[in-house]
Amino acid sequence: MCGTIQTPITNIAAYRFAELTDLKPLRQRLLSLCRGWGLKGTILISTEGINLFVAGGSGEIDLLLAELRSISGLEGLAVKTSESDRQPFSRMLVRIKKEIIAFGVDGINPALRTSPKLPAATLKQWLDEGRRITLLDTRNDYEIKLGTFRGALPAGIDHFRDFPQAVERLPESLKDEPVVMFCTGGIRCEKAGPYMEREGFRQIYQLDGGILKYFEECGGAHYDGECFVFDQRVGVDPALRETETMQCFKCLSPLSETDQRDERYVPGKSCPYCFQTRAEQMAERIASREAAIRLAATPLPGSVAYDNFRPLTIPLDQDGQSILKALGAIFPQTETAEWAEVFQNKHLLGSDKKPVDPEQRVRSGERYFRKLPSTIEPEVNPDIRVLYEDEAIIVVNKPAPLPVHPCGRFNLNTLQSLLQKVYFPQKPRPAHRLDSNTTGIVVFSRTRHFAKFLQPQFERGEVEKTYLVRVLGSPAETHFFCDAPIGSSPVEAGGRIVDPLHGLPSRTEFRVRERLSDGTTLLEAVPITGRTNQIRVHLWHMGMPVVGDPLYQADHKLTTRQTLSVDDPPLCLHAWKLAFTHPISRQRISFEASIPPQIHFI
Repeated sequence: MCGTIQTPITNIAAYRFAELTDLKPLRQRLLSLCRGWGLKGTILISTEGINLFVAGGSGEIDLLLAELRSISGLEGLAVKTSESDRQPFSRMLVRIKKEIIAFGVDGINPALRTSPKLPAATLKQWLDEGRRITLLDTRNDYEIKLGTFRGALPAGIDHFRDFPQAVERLPESLKDEPVVMFCTGGIRCEKAGPYMEREGFRQIYQLDGGILKYFEECGGAHYDGECFVFDQRVGVDPALRETETMQCFKCLSPLSETDQRDERYVPGKSCPYCFQTRAEQMAERIASREAAIRLAATPLPGSVAYDNFRPLTIPLDQDGQSILKALGAIFPQTETAEWAEVFQNKHLLGSDKKPVDPEQRVRSGERYFRKLPSTIEPEVNPDIRVLYEDEAIIVVNKPAPLPVHPCGRFNLNTLQSLLQKVYFPQKPRPAHRLDSNTTGIVVFSRTRHFAKFLQPQFERGEVEKTYLVRVLGSPAETHFFCDAPIGSSPVEAGGRIVDPLHGLPSRTEFRVRERLSDGTTLLEAVPITGRTNQIRVHLWHMGMPVVGDPLYQADHKLTTRQTLSVDDPPLCLHAWKLAFTHPISRQRISFEASIPPQIHFI
């Protein structure tokens, strides 16, 4: 029987503060030599010195050390050595950095001066004697989880750049007491010590060589646990042997064998320290989206003058007409003189964005654009709240006034435009509509594919919708309905009216929730059909107009005003609940939007 003996890998860690020059050629030389010797790891070089973690064959490591010690300033480079059964690094990197250990504080130069260094044996002696000292762990919190000196004070930081803020939190009394700081190999203390001295701490020591040097000379006395190392070994014990500890890819926390058996540990995704429930993940994602929406709406994109190009498509019944006659038929409310001015100013453009002659013949389906120069849109309420999102849909609680999609005087200051800006390159599409003045739930499809499944549910009446509405007056019954037909053609300001002869079948069911002390009533409204302005028209028809409605007013009066301004009293109509079938899971899902104060107050 025969076999091969596996040669152990030699691991070295070293740093030295020194004034280095000609960094680019030095980087190329070290990278070429290390790759030629089969070494792997990371070497950081800077004008302030060198910091390295490298592993490979012992002979090749000796060659690297000889090369480094031949460089001016690195002659006395000290090294911490350990062995492992496998190569802990996947590649060889040599990088030029501003600092070999990121700190971000000017005026700290360890090459010129550091705090007094305390040998490992002396620290052990002090701890054996019970001498009164403060052990300050300058490492990151996730490193300390794996092990530290008994009774040590953690800095409480996630990154060494946060150390100055940690010093501000230390008790003032420590400035006159002996403080022994330590880290993995000592490099962080080289900067932390002088900084603390600059801040008024008068008895600062740094553990010479850090925890690794202490392990090498003193073993595990007065130390609990392992030492975190920055390679694939993750942790080493006081004998400098690799342990079974692993590291979470997501949050960097070291994971014991017990942690690795936890059901919340999914390699590469989560561990017991960063695991989030679906609800927590959703809350985090929603907070991020809402922050992005606030940024996209500050300032409102339509508040800055721009040239707006309003699209229009020629319908079939205008095929062959002149563009001027077609526009008169499509927009009967617009005077001919206004169109004449549009053509005179060359503001009616073809699909190629070139001006169109008013006598040009059109074809059905052709697309034209009306240019509206220096457009400034009315102000809207951009306080959009995200209730839910996944790869298929977005569900929001819409404020008011805010149009859902571009229309009339609004183009950029719309819910759809803002969401498309936030979710770019996707273009979310609304599966249904709410009036600009109505608050509540709006559902968007994130892609055309999901829109084909979601939108027809609204068209077929398969979506359950419940509104809250506050009306003027008080109905006689607690449960009642209205099935008055609603006209399909717009009247004043684009509104609709009840049309018994030619109207479309319409039905809304109502239930009284509360009769309020101011003479208004809070109702639940369930639209069985989906006609334009259906709830408002039915209530207006029954003599109970919606509080704050600018169009359908008391005494059956119909005004010419449709959209409220942000300073107007709000319309008291709220899309409260919505239930539909999810386009991926095919499961029924439901949502509820928080009730705004104008709907119900005492």
